[in-house]
Amino acid sequence: MITLQGKGVSAGIAMGPLVFFERSTFVVEKKLINDTKGEIERFHAARRTAGDQLDELSQTMAEKIGKENALLFEIHRMMLEDTDYYEPIVKAIETLSVCAEYAVQETGRQLAKDFAEMEDVYMRERAADVDDVSKRVIAILAGTQQTGTEGKEPVVLASNDFSPSETAQFNREKVLALVCQQGAANSHTAIFARTMGIPAIIGLGASLAPGLANKPVALDGETGTLYIDPTPEVREALKQKQEQLVKDRQSLEQFRGKPTLTKSGQKIKLFANIGSVTDVDAVLANDAEGIGLFRSEFLYLGREDYPGEDIQYESYRKVVERLGGKQVIIRTLDIGADKQVDYFELPKEENPALGMRAIRICLTRPQLFKTQLRAIYRASAHGNAAIMFPMISDLEELRRSKAIAKQVREELSAEGIAFNPDTPIGIMIETPASAVISDLLAKEADFFSIGTNDLTQYTLAVDRQNESIREFCDVHHEAILRLIRTTVENAHKAGIWCGVCGMLGADPDLTQTFADMKMDELSVEPSYILKLRRRIAEL
Repeated sequence: MITLQGKGVSAGIAMGPLVFFERSTFVVEKKLINDTKGEIERFHAARRTAGDQLDELSQTMAEKIGKENALLFEIHRMMLEDTDYYEPIVKAIETLSVCAEYAVQETGRQLAKDFAEMEDVYMRERAADVDDVSKRVIAILAGTQQTGTEGKEPVVLASNDFSPSETAQFNREKVLALVCQQGAANSHTAIFARTMGIPAIIGLGASLAPGLANKPVALDGETGTLYIDPTPEVREALKQKQEQLVKDRQSLEQFRGKPTLTKSGQKIKLFANIGSVTDVDAVLANDAEGIGLFRSEFLYLGREDYPGEDIQYESYRKVVERLGGKQVIIRTLDIGADKQVDYFELPKEENPALGMRAIRICLTRPQLFKTQLRAIYRASAHGNAAIMFPMISDLEELRRSKAIAKQVREELSAEGIAFNPDTPIGIMIETPASAVISDLLAKEADFFSIGTNDLTQYTLAVDRQNESIREFCDVHHEAILRLIRTTVENAHKAGIWCGVCGMLGADPDLTQTFADMKMDELSVEPSYILKLRRRIAEL
């Protein structure tokens, strides 16, 4: 037996033969052409065909995995129509007199490379989208298509990685699991696998070699372990785990639709964290009581320019409407630190985590801030929205932010635009400074939400992105717990509620501690909701 260790991105157990995904192989040659005008038209024709394919795929996948998840293919469609994508290809054909296939390949590679080299994780993962779109256009130009696997028996499908288009089109009855040499935990491929209930492992490296093809394998999508030629003992252990997983999922269903209460009747609201409109399906499917953190910066990432007010409004409105009266807390822009965007033209900083980020950008660029606040307030007319300012460390920062929000309300009223003037305004407690003066901040905020990820790194002086010092990042450090306790107490003294929206909110070892602190709300990733509700019911 050979054991390979990767990263599990979609839980579940699977056993079956290992088959490598087959793609049509063709070499794009650099062919010189004389009729550049005709070649450009050939490229545009292929682009239109690719758009038609994506429209059809979007419609099909909306039925399979939900409309919001299928939005990816609409985004791919929009990419085809984006001048930043197709104009460099046209220019390459014109200036270099090369065939369309070569122009798409080389231009697409460079654009994907630009994305892959960005600091922000979200932006790096968009490289796969560029690559997916380019390969689709090239395949149309070359008159080829992927062959995939259409065997009679279900298989564990292997590849260096899978594109979102490939993953979405797999026949669930024929694919037991996905295993990849590379991949990203938050890629669309991983999201689709989880949505479709396909166990998946990424990051297995070169050890996942074609020489292993057709061998019997077993895998655990939770631990990320792949067993080649598994022993009877391993098979039996995984079989028992699978049975337990099924029982566990079934047992969680009894908590669906129930209030989140401890045995003594203490109520703790369970909200969900989301990063985009596409996450709403997971929020609803997992029975969250609301959205405690809507990371609005996704609207600013992967673009060449600032999103306008209407674009933001439409996204916020969709989420607010779909939650049907449940509260949606929208965090204002949190760009900077590990989320860098070129068109913001932020200065190069020695330590961006301590530099121009989040509310500091908003206060120094008030028009940018007002545009977002206008969009949020307009969305508030369609449901239960709330505003949350990130990285507030000083009372004056909160006052300045609220003053700008007041200006926005006055402007909207003067323009006769509908909005909820009583939209709550809260803040994130993410620095030791804000926790220490939380008694003062609580007098001017409608609620607190503790961002434990940043609070931990700023309190312990440990960069949470630095793997080499992970051993020094004690998330249960007494200093962090004292700051959290102080914040909750000061919130309650002022008559406002306090929650947690960082990773510690889903930490089962701290659930009892938070209950003892009288924490009002925990906001976690959607998949944790029912598990956490059961945990709270046991307290």
